Amino acid sequence: MSPAILVLLALGLGLAGWLAARSRAYAFGAKGAQRLHSLPSYHAWYVALWAFVPAILLALIWSAVSPQLVLQAMLSHPAADALPPFGLARNTILGEAISVARGDMQAVFDPRAQPLIEPARAALSRYGIIGLVVTLVAGFAGGAFAFLKLRPDFTARTRVERMIMGLLLLASLVAILTTFGILASLIFETARFFGMVNPIDFLFGTHWSPDPMRDPAYAAGEDYGALPLFWGTIYIGAIIAMIVAIPLGMGSAIYLTQYASPTLRRWLKPILEILAGVPTVVYGYFAALTVAPFIRDVAQGIGISSASSESALAAGLIMGVMIIPFVSSMADDSIAAVPAAMRDGSLAMGATQSETIRKVLVPAALPGIVAGVMLAVSRAIGETMIVVMAAGASANLTGNPLESMTTVTYQIVAMLTGEGSFDHPATLSAFALGMVLFAVTLALNFIALRVVKRYREAYE
Repeated sequence: MSPAILVLLALGLGLAGWLAARSRAYAFGAKGAQRLHSLPSYHAWYVALWAFVPAILLALIWSAVSPQLVLQAMLSHPAADALPPFGLARNTILGEAISVARGDMQAVFDPRAQPLIEPARAALSRYGIIGLVVTLVAGFAGGAFAFLKLRPDFTARTRVERMIMGLLLLASLVAILTTFGILASLIFETARFFGMVNPIDFLFGTHWSPDPMRDPAYAAGEDYGALPLFWGTIYIGAIIAMIVAIPLGMGSAIYLTQYASPTLRRWLKPILEILAGVPTVVYGYFAALTVAPFIRDVAQGIGISSASSESALAAGLIMGVMIIPFVSSMADDSIAAVPAAMRDGSLAMGATQSETIRKVLVPAALPGIVAGVMLAVSRAIGETMIVVMAAGASANLTGNPLESMTTVTYQIVAMLTGEGSFDHPATLSAFALGMVLFAVTLALNFIALRVVKRYREAYE
């Protein structure tokens, strides 16, 4: 039984409960013996939620559990004795048998999967029926429990509002729980990595050349020095990109808020914000095919022969263009939020418009501007596609922007791409890099939120 069918079944149970409860509430009102405490729609929603929520929860849980039960049923069949003991080959054979049993494939490619088709079909049918029964029982039991509680003086509205509040609270906790889940997984895998490689060698070493093919027992800690990766991330995302984004973003924000006419602002601001909606892979293609060769040709034209076709400068320039809307939008909102009395007072004292902008508006809006810059930095250092396509893979600890350079995000992609073992330090190093990146971006976001809070307290 597919998860979609179980979800539709849960929705059908909720609809049936809604209709039944609404009819019962109208019947109470028709008798006229007692005035209803809540409208019939609240009675209907009360029963519908009690029928739908338990059914959908158990349907989702069963959808997650049943595939493992099907695999166990297949592995317990005598035909599974001919399978490899573990690994990708066994999983592929089992997957082929399940796909044919479901009707997704007409035939198997591996003959060893043929005897497992019927066990898979039987297991899918059996556990599908169990999932259907579980969903029906849960929905009917919840709906019946709520339906039997209906009466004229039943406080259905209060209870429905509490249930909706609980659902909204659960929705708000999803992001928090997801963050904790990501953090827990990173900490666990990072601890495994640091059990193989010294943290000091990792954080302060200057040589990065992990070899996924080397025996983990002989993995050299000096091959996992991530300092060049940290430097490349900061150099491309926090230095070069900010040199581009801050002046252009601030200039556009000042022009749009202080000099542009309302009609021109109405046209220019959406056009500027289109940059934020361009996919990063498009920026990467532009950087790799246009900007990087142009920078190399210009550098070689003026006698710099060491210029690379993949350079930190090309990636940083395009990354800076990409995050201009982040800086511009935050600066625009911050400048616009400065009380008009401060601007008018400066002009009334004889200051020119440029002096008012430099000495009154920008200093007053500085906390909000700084917060926008920090958010832009956190966005830039987490960028992957532009770096992958334009900056290269060389872990160089250099200050020359014309040389190839790599970042933390590039190496995370490289270490987790392929069929590397998750027990090898080369693969686990990606989690350690992710942990460092997570800590840095989280710290930047916290600083930005503190700055924004201080800004709001000053002007609200």
